[in-house]
Amino acid sequence: MSPREKKPPPPPPPPPAPARSSSPAAFPPGTERRRNRPLREGLDELLSHTRDIARRAKTMTPAELDYAQQRLEWLADEVWRVATGEAPPPE
Repeated sequence: MSPREKKPPPPPPPPPAPARSSSPAAFPPGTERRRNRPLREGLDELLSHTRDIARRAKTMTPAELDYAQQRLEWLADEVWRVATGEAPPPE
């Protein structure tokens, strides 16, 4: 390679990411950083149900799988409703 064909220098590295304000150190001990308890509870229930299905899916009957899928959809809809602030569906 001749001196005229030198490659340009590599671009500089990106700047470091800004510190996240939601880090645990940003909150005094004993305070809850997540303030939307209904959303957190809905997400916990959705994750728990999903993990249960993942563990048992191979041994579940078709009826159990069907019910599990319906419950997943209901829980996902409920989490979405709480997260977006939509009114609950009419009963």
